[in-house]
Amino acid sequence: MLDLDIEEIIPILRIFDEVKAREFYLAFLGFKVDWEHRFEPDTPIYMQISRGKIVLHLSEHSGDCSPGATVIIGIKNIEEYYQELSQKDYKYNRPGIEIAPWHAKVMEVIDPFSNRLRFNQDIPEENPQF
Repeated sequence: MLDLDIEEIIPILRIFDEVKAREFYLAFLGFKVDWEHRFEPDTPIYMQISRGKIVLHLSEHSGDCSPGATVIIGIKNIEEYYQELSQKDYKYNRPGIEIAPWHAKVMEVIDPFSNRLRFNQDIPEENPQF
């Protein structure tokens, strides 16, 4: 079987309110807008946001995807990111870190549109505690 030489995978997440999306993804999670597109003024937005190597597309277009998706994002510094988010005191989401059955520390955040981002840091098998 051919081994695919994947360069990038970019999930598309459905949003319904640009202001709430910006508050959550930019102000709370610390992403930045790379670019945005509208076919005309006052039409749905489609934008790319990123933070480091994490790249997401956010879309107000109903045909692009359904709300309620889950994206697992592997990171190496989950406790530092947790501290950063905790200091922001975002009133709609106060994540915690849990141990997952797949030997990982997981911090899940849920956006205003029911999409879930699960930040995942693997735990070495020899030390499954944190």
